[in-house]
Amino acid sequence: MKLAFSTLGVPGLPIPDVVRLAAEHGYHGVELRAHEEEPVHPGIVLTERADVAAEFKAAGIQILGIAGYARVAAPGEDEPVLAEIRGLLELARDLGAPFIRVFPGGGTKQTAEEADATAARRLGTAVEYAGDLGVRILLETHDSHRTGAAATRVLGQVGHRRLGALWDVMHTWLGGEQPSETYAALSPYLGYVQVKDIASAEDTTPLPLGAGVLPLTELVDILSRNGWDGWLCWEYEKRWYEAAAPLPGLLGPGRTHLARLLNESA
Repeated sequence: MKLAFSTLGVPGLPIPDVVRLAAEHGYHGVELRAHEEEPVHPGIVLTERADVAAEFKAAGIQILGIAGYARVAAPGEDEPVLAEIRGLLELARDLGAPFIRVFPGGGTKQTAEEADATAARRLGTAVEYAGDLGVRILLETHDSHRTGAAATRVLGQVGHRRLGALWDVMHTWLGGEQPSETYAALSPYLGYVQVKDIASAEDTTPLPLGAGVLPLTELVDILSRNGWDGWLCWEYEKRWYEAAAPLPGLLGPGRTHLARLLNESA
């Protein structure tokens, strides 16, 4: 498996510094958070996109995915959501990233069936554009669809190779799923896996990998036993927890921990 980290852990860090951290600590790729407060987002122009792509290519680091914030199951009109997804897909194409991330975002003002239908309708439209651009849309296990079983209700309705799943291990665990259950649900759709660690279900402040309660050993073991050879991406949510320890000093030990888990499961 290949290892990456998300820029959510180093909010606002200039791209040359992101690339340097990845190279120094032996990560194969980086997931770029696409938000206006970050250096990379759909509003940057083509020359800026070319510069970012060149920076990563020169260092031999893959831009794994563009982590957007489109909420595909949210109530409201379709077109603003589809326009947001199109912007993310075009950014991913220009940067050479194989994936974009979208959220469910179903909320509490509609039934699960209504949220599923909304998400499936929008994604069914968006995947046609994704196919033209050579990028895959990944629905993250998050908020209204935090388990693999919930995400699969949407993915199964669309049934397109340009649509897959982004497995966030914290949300499936908080949703009561064991890694074996999540893998069984998501394996036909799996794009990549976000790993992280927290103290408890009540305290989700990010911790160094291996210092918390999330079932990372079991997760890696299941993926390895099933021959899955994709990406593990460390999403350290420093942006939302200012008191959390800075990520740069944790990247080396984090990579060592993941490598150890991979070796033990081999």
